[in-house]
Amino acid sequence: MLGFFYIFIARKIINMKRQCLECGIEVIGRTDKKFCSDYCRNAFNNKKNRDSKNIIRNTNNLLRKNYRILEKLNPNQKTKTTKDNLQRKGFNFNYFTSIYKTKTGKVYYFVYDQGYLPLGNNFYALVKRIKDD
Repeated sequence: MLGFFYIFIARKIINMKRQCLECGIEVIGRTDKKFCSDYCRNAFNNKKNRDSKNIIRNTNNLLRKNYRILEKLNPNQKTKTTKDNLQRKGFNFNYFTSIYKTKTGKVYYFVYDQGYLPLGNNFYALVKRIKDD
């Protein structure tokens, strides 16, 4: 008797028509399949994540810009510059990837491996972090 019940339920599930969450056409295949194609699955997920991806993309663009500015101003891995010079080139002091505090209390701000240290009087020391292998 129980076997008949399972067969009945299985037939109901198989006969149920599922629709693609993106385009609405009938989905054929596995019972847990939600999309008719990879295109629809990608389109659905891209729409769902659009807002969060914009903030990530914008932040990465600002970090990339800051990195390029530091890299261009610091070709020899250690130099000085002014705050005005950094700002003129479009540097945004609100975007960095890490902070390093020395034993003496100096605070370096890094954009990946390019860093800067406020020296006072609008001067900054630019440094490049050397990889530890």
